[in-house]
Amino acid sequence: MTISPLAPEGFPELAPIDGVTLSTAASGMKYTGRDDMMLMRLDEGTALAAVFTLSDTAAAPVKWCRERVSEGIPTRAVLVNAGNANAFTSIGGMEAVTSCCRGIASALRCDVGAVMMASTGVIGEPLAYADLARHFPALASGQASWQSAAEAIRTTDTFAKGASATATISGTEVKITGIAKGSGMIAPNMATMLGFVATDAAIPQAILAALLADATRRSFNAITVDSDTSTNDSVFLAASGKAGNAQVSGPDDPELAGFRAALNEVMQDLAKQIVRDGEGASKFITIDISGATDDSAAHRIGLAIANSPLVKTAIAGEDANWGRIVMAIGKAGAAVDQSRIGVTIGGIRIAADGARVETYDETPVAAHMKGQMIDIDVSVGTGAGTARIWTCDLTHGYISVNADYRS
Repeated sequence: MTISPLAPEGFPELAPIDGVTLSTAASGMKYTGRDDMMLMRLDEGTALAAVFTLSDTAAAPVKWCRERVSEGIPTRAVLVNAGNANAFTSIGGMEAVTSCCRGIASALRCDVGAVMMASTGVIGEPLAYADLARHFPALASGQASWQSAAEAIRTTDTFAKGASATATISGTEVKITGIAKGSGMIAPNMATMLGFVATDAAIPQAILAALLADATRRSFNAITVDSDTSTNDSVFLAASGKAGNAQVSGPDDPELAGFRAALNEVMQDLAKQIVRDGEGASKFITIDISGATDDSAAHRIGLAIANSPLVKTAIAGEDANWGRIVMAIGKAGAAVDQSRIGVTIGGIRIAADGARVETYDETPVAAHMKGQMIDIDVSVGTGAGTARIWTCDLTHGYISVNADYRS
């Protein structure tokens, strides 16, 4: 597998999280010569929050986890398998999840409801429980690095994704570390992607859930590769409490300002790595929207541009066809007054007040289009609404990856 040209130079050094233990195994269910299972074990007392896909065809593991989160049962482990999504598998899919979680619970001597599961891979294929189950004892007692865990959850990803940051809460240093997988079938709500983030901070579950929802909006729900929302998207945020920081009163507690910023940093880093690994991607695109009636409208406009095949293929071909951006703004359904539209690419002002600027010279824009990092700024009025969306171009490589995915 060829590594994405947009990949970082290497896997980052990630801070260990006290109270969180990782292990990996190779089931051989789809892949050979690599691990494809991961278990995140959580010490007693760990708080866990999660967000999931909004797809109407959500996979069996997502359904299982939603119920466990709503029941408020303390979580002790999250089991992950790559290569089989266990989606659109009817009652057999739920039976497989139940069996897997029961097996892990037995190995860890905890309640079956305290085990979460996440799957990623081919849709519609029954999950072979036996292929996974024989590794449960080893997973329950093993130990692996964050990098090994990130490698084990990959499917079409060309590189493992990780990020780490530190912050202080009431003068106590806390750590945040996360890994994610995703390359295609990436669109908000969420974006096929999985994310596992952990901190040693002491934060109650309700507050943790609010922080995760806000950070997701600014990260995994602000990226798109191909406009397709997966059946399996899941992001988990665990807080072990081992740092022993002072109690916080709510998600808006001023003492959480640094933690909130660090959590956003980690999750945005992971989200952008997913875009950098977009199937067939050759260019990383940042789209900034300003002047919309509100942030929601700005977000909608940004996604309309980011998801446009015409915009994405023009960028892949290094064509400064800014008219396609104007087209995409118009289809967003945000009631934009075209006489207020302005477009800038690579810092070069192209259009303002609903028309091309008289002094426009395409030469520097064409030069910008030849680079790997493409910046698009769009203003649509004088409103306070803003948004930033990250995406990638659409090349023939995307077709090749997906045409051969099940081969």
